[in-house]
Amino acid sequence: MDKFIVLLLVGYVTANTQPGLRQNRLGTEVPSLGDTSPGSVWPQPQSQTSTSQTYPVLAEKFAFTYTSSSFRCSLLDEAFKRYQMLIMNAAARSKLHFRPRAPYTITTLDINLMAKCEDYPSLDMNEAYSLDVGESSTQLQAESVWGILRGLETFSQLLWQTETGEILANKTNIIDHPRYSHRGILLDTSRHYLPLSVIFDNLEAMAYNKINVFHWHIVDDQSFPYVSEIYPDLSRKGAYTSLSHIYTPDDVAAVIEFARLRGIRVVPEFDTPGHSQSWGKGQPGLLTPCYSGDKPTGSYGPINPIVDSTYTFIQTLFTELRNVFPDKYIHLGGDEVSFACWQSNPDINNYMKNLNITGKYNELEQIYVQKVLNISGLIGFSYIVWQEVVDNQVQLKDDTVVEVWINNHPDEELAKVTKLGYRALLAAPWYLDYISTGEDWMKYYLEEPSNFNGTDAQKKLLIGGEACLWGEYVDGSNVTPRLWPRASAVAERLWSSKDVNDVTKATPRLHQHRCRMVKRGISAQPLHPGYCVHDWGNI
Repeated sequence: MDKFIVLLLVGYVTANTQPGLRQNRLGTEVPSLGDTSPGSVWPQPQSQTSTSQTYPVLAEKFAFTYTSSSFRCSLLDEAFKRYQMLIMNAAARSKLHFRPRAPYTITTLDINLMAKCEDYPSLDMNEAYSLDVGESSTQLQAESVWGILRGLETFSQLLWQTETGEILANKTNIIDHPRYSHRGILLDTSRHYLPLSVIFDNLEAMAYNKINVFHWHIVDDQSFPYVSEIYPDLSRKGAYTSLSHIYTPDDVAAVIEFARLRGIRVVPEFDTPGHSQSWGKGQPGLLTPCYSGDKPTGSYGPINPIVDSTYTFIQTLFTELRNVFPDKYIHLGGDEVSFACWQSNPDINNYMKNLNITGKYNELEQIYVQKVLNISGLIGFSYIVWQEVVDNQVQLKDDTVVEVWINNHPDEELAKVTKLGYRALLAAPWYLDYISTGEDWMKYYLEEPSNFNGTDAQKKLLIGGEACLWGEYVDGSNVTPRLWPRASAVAERLWSSKDVNDVTKATPRLHQHRCRMVKRGISAQPLHPGYCVHDWGNI
């Protein structure tokens, strides 16, 4: 983790392209980096006024200071250390030792935190901030620690380095806040295990892009790497190998703390009743036995919804999760449940006959999901569910969040979900595991989440979205370049104003941001032919 505090944060990047416009594979004209200013901010702020006036930054003596009226907290102190070390490193790495002669040299960023520091980020956190780089002072102000964190990232991106090694910042005034409160990245650690170092790399990249939710799809059919202290056999028998491919309590705590210090929520997903084959290896009797005629086949289907032991297990496990994960929300899944095994099981069919729901397996699923939702609520969780839970008419709590993922008229699903009064997330157009040649980030960038029929009140129930990178074909070797900077396109869509949607203008800024991430140690893939001054492997 030491690399996060020694990599150069700032830099001026250039493209190996001729000035002017060129054609990409989508037929869109996109400019070279020469058509954008150095020190561009990604995601684009809500309001930014910059001039050509520049001020030198004395990086080797730079410091963050609290104003006399500011609240102070250890979370910000840790952020100052990260950013200060990175900025100071700019001077250490420069081949030229520049000593500015300008009448005003930036040596401090004055911080004014206007309220007591909160311990953990939440869905309702305030991320607004204002930043002023002016004639005689440079100040960052926010009503919450989370706004200060976002402003620190913006300030770091405003700094740029000339070819002679001088670090500058343009005179700038920014007033900024996110468009949506939930801006998430889903990573899947079941289909392929991701080492902690890779998770930390991507949490760092999330902070660079003002992403504020790590949706941790931690377990699934393929493996159960989460180590439960109450049910240790779940990982002992369900992980790919319990010797290495697991997340111990200390590992999980480290991920939560690393994310917290960067204003990122960690929302775990424990998807049931489907996607649970790995669960059954360490919890006998949990899954439904499948039959051929009147004989068991030896294979198993979804979680068995008709036995009391299922719900005792769920309540005990989820109570443990409630004590491990501090976020108010858990993702309960509820998608893609195959009914074939339930249909073959005579005990389940007798149970359904007694309830007068013979053949209505969606209603059996509804019974199971309803019980799990009730358990989750009783132990203090609010919950996110995939859209099928609503489609199956399960009764939900008022604060339920419904994630729309099926890319078949997601606008109609958003209209339905919000008409029912539930808050919604959009993921359907942002499944980054679908890859193609060319600059596919553009299609993610052009997706407008609010394009669905509904009242103003319904539009306000859309609280954001997520870029999802499922793990069938990614592991620690390629997950980071597969994710970035494609996810950066989603980040700007969810943070910036609705009218920030011009790919021609976005392309050179995103190229600059990609080079910035590479310089900071994030192996983000290139957008198009060109180069960064600090290319990967040549940092």
